[in-house]
Amino acid sequence: MAAARRDAYFCAMQPQILAKSPSAQPASVGELVRHWRQLRRMSQLDLALEADISTRHLSFIETGRSIPSREMVLHLAESLDVPLRERNALLLAAGYAPAFPARDLSDPALRPAREAIDALLAAHEPFPALAVDRRWTLIAANRAVQPLIAGAAAELLNPPINVLRLSLHPQGMAPRIANLAEWRDHLLYRLRRQHADSADAAIGALVEELAAYPCGPTRPRSAESLASIAVPLRLRTENGALSFLSATMVFGAPLDATLSEIALETFLPADAETAEALRLSRSLSAVAPGGR
Repeated sequence: MAAARRDAYFCAMQPQILAKSPSAQPASVGELVRHWRQLRRMSQLDLALEADISTRHLSFIETGRSIPSREMVLHLAESLDVPLRERNALLLAAGYAPAFPARDLSDPALRPAREAIDALLAAHEPFPALAVDRRWTLIAANRAVQPLIAGAAAELLNPPINVLRLSLHPQGMAPRIANLAEWRDHLLYRLRRQHADSADAAIGALVEELAAYPCGPTRPRSAESLASIAVPLRLRTENGALSFLSATMVFGAPLDATLSEIALETFLPADAETAEALRLSRSLSAVAPGGR
């Protein structure tokens, strides 16, 4: 229910969300619950029904007249679809220990996840795929990504690499994206949706930065069937014009905050010419000196 409600009010809420100052973040658990409830555009009655508690109890929690149990904090966070990292903040505000570890991906405990990421990226070749964190910082990429980012300014390729900045920056991939205005609108929509869900100030700043980049001329959408089902990425490369559909993969039922924030962005050929060009490129790389 909460997710569907977010979809309905997303566009209307963007100006208010972007205007919020990160310094205005509430501190007490009651204020945090109210913050997330209002962010989700839920009334106290809405949340009380969703969480199966009384509006009186919820009101007492929000005003500080009642201190919720650890179980109630987690229950309300689940009802509000609060990200795992922010659920820890709710618990801390209520005086409880965090429930969800937020390990670095290099932590031995996350080794199976890292190996799974590497295996998935490799298996997707010869098509491009990459893994990013919650703020679109590059974690890993397969070898098929390198030709797509060739020619980008060196400063955009120095770690940490933000893949959205790399995509839309005038000195990044943008000059070679044939449908830049369309692709830019798609990426900004996704990023604004993410900001509406998370209220992450860093994501809000990234939205404003990327929106200020030049977007190129707007062209009429193609009449071909592909344009009617999804926004493709059309890229001019040394291998010719390539066209991709994108798909996103996340870990199911994560219990680690870091793992819950990782996404694999995969690119699939949108036409036979792109598929053939990428397979040919891999074959040439395999027989070249140093190739495998």
